[in-house]
Amino acid sequence: MQVILPKWGVSMQDAVLIRWLKAVGEPVVKDEPLAEFETDKVEVELESPASGILTRVFVSEDDTVDVGAVIAEIQET
Repeated sequence: MQVILPKWGVSMQDAVLIRWLKAVGEPVVKDEPLAEFETDKVEVELESPASGILTRVFVSEDDTVDVGAVIAEIQET
């Protein structure tokens, strides 16, 4: 399953990845925090959309990510 950066606010166009809370190869549980992002107004935790194993990440800390971009992949279990 692809993890996509959602739009948290009406005017939000992108966000900066502050840090990953899980590493590649680690198990994740649906709705648990996966990463922290900073928008122009707030810091937000992105929750995992599914349970499984975090298999890939496509962005690094301090990267600016557009809304709708694929940021990671989870292999569902």
